Amino acid sequence: MNADDAPPRDRLIENAVRLAAHGGISHLSLRQLAAELGTSHRMLIYHFGSRDGLVAEIVRIVEEQQRDALDFLLHNCAVDPHEQAALLWDHVVDAASTFGPLFFELTGQALQGRTHTTTLLDGLVDMWIDPLAALYIRQGIDPQQAPVQARLGLAAARGLLLDLLVTGDRAAVDAAMDLLGRMVQKEVANAAAVPPPGVPQVR
Repeated sequence: MNADDAPPRDRLIENAVRLAAHGGISHLSLRQLAAELGTSHRMLIYHFGSRDGLVAEIVRIVEEQQRDALDFLLHNCAVDPHEQAALLWDHVVDAASTFGPLFFELTGQALQGRTHTTTLLDGLVDMWIDPLAALYIRQGIDPQQAPVQARLGLAAARGLLLDLLVTGDRAAVDAAMDLLGRMVQKEVANAAAVPPPGVPQVR
């Protein structure tokens, strides 16, 4: 479908994501956002309920794009799974430099039940677990343990993104993420060294 043929709401959110990526929107009121998007504040209210509703939709779309990036990496079998994890981290960090403040601001508002933001919580964790678990399985983690590792990895990544936004210390958060990756590799190596049940150990 040509972009011009897309429904008005889809065109508005696409342009809003582009605006947020290039100029930022945190300083813009609803009327200013409408002017930047070439529409009226009434149309934004009609489609998104409020300024917060629009921003929550921007965050949701960016989260979706990040999961699409993970899906693309998972289906790129030519890339080593550990390199896949590193590439995903770089992609997420790049997005966080622009969208991270919006993500944490709107997540906080959604947790407080603020109108038009609560839908952001839908799938904010659960939709990441299966694809991240698939990545960990490719790295050698036991399939039954992979969802737990995925939840831990997601929590660690979001904590490090908050760290990055607060401190600006990319080298430090990269080192922490690298440590997490090495811990995963060590867990895989330790599991591989344990003989399966019924196989006698060589002493």
